[in-house]
Amino acid sequence: MKRVIFYTNQFFGQIGGEDQADVPPQVREEVIGPANLFKDHIGGEIVATIICGDNYYAQNMETARAFVYQQIEKYKPQLVIAGPAFNAGRFGMACGDICASIEGKYNIPTLTGLYAENPAVDIYKDKTYIAETGNSAAAMRKAVPLMVKLANKLLNGEKLGLPKEEGYIPKGIRMNIFKEKTGAERALDMLINKLSGKPYETEVPIPEYEAIQAAKAVADLSKAKIALLTSGGVVPKGNADHLPAATAKFWMKYDIRALDSLNGGEYESVHAGFDPVYANDNPNRIVPLDIMRRLEKKRKIGSLYDYFIVTTGNSTSVADATRMGKEIAEELKKAGVDAAIMTST
Repeated sequence: MKRVIFYTNQFFGQIGGEDQADVPPQVREEVIGPANLFKDHIGGEIVATIICGDNYYAQNMETARAFVYQQIEKYKPQLVIAGPAFNAGRFGMACGDICASIEGKYNIPTLTGLYAENPAVDIYKDKTYIAETGNSAAAMRKAVPLMVKLANKLLNGEKLGLPKEEGYIPKGIRMNIFKEKTGAERALDMLINKLSGKPYETEVPIPEYEAIQAAKAVADLSKAKIALLTSGGVVPKGNADHLPAATAKFWMKYDIRALDSLNGGEYESVHAGFDPVYANDNPNRIVPLDIMRRLEKKRKIGSLYDYFIVTTGNSTSVADATRMGKEIAEELKKAGVDAAIMTST
């Protein structure tokens, strides 16, 4: 029977939550977590499950990758499945890196499952097959059958069809396909359908990007009110407002009228996408209040807005980020803010 290795993180590997995100990689010769949903439906045996903490993989990528290579050489699988990671940023990056590196080094087919807006998609979509999933584990029931279908085709050495037909994210590969009509005839048919208000589908999709008009330059900074914004997750020590470490759906604001700086021990970063040690030591690295106060006293800027505004940007959907941005912009406009400094981590 063909052999399959499964990769997952500390949460799905039943080790623990964020408090166990620094767990080093380990391998178990048993089916664990989401692998149980695959084991009876794929045409192969899951011979091992690799588990690694999300933080550990992100901060020790070469070491973690070397551990995975050892398991590949030991168990000699015909397929590696990672995830699904949905819209989890660190988990998605680990899944993408594992699949891409294994496929590149060993020429073994690999498969993961990610939400289209996961940051790992753009980095790894041309290096592995990525089944398109929902944005959270609530979509697991729909993700597994799709990944099982793709896994079985890869195990059997079958050539996968077009992304839309198979359910995986396009890899950016253009293929020659024979059609009954010439390209000119098909293009004309699409044009007629478009002009007639009928449905049509382009054969060469072009990425669409929202056009953002740049703001006008501030005429005189010495008279301007400046706001401090960050997606770095800096909050008062203890995070009493429970700002999420990732996938944030709301933002907070904190009063800085009586402060000349943000002191370590009084403020901390709860952001789960980077090591916060240096940010916690000096939160002004993320929210540059100390420098802005000096500029204010030197009359280089008019004044600072009374609050700094914060959220966590990792794994936040484009829809939620857009909504929050509009809410924040509306508040700043009402407060008479002329410009903002935004720090992103």
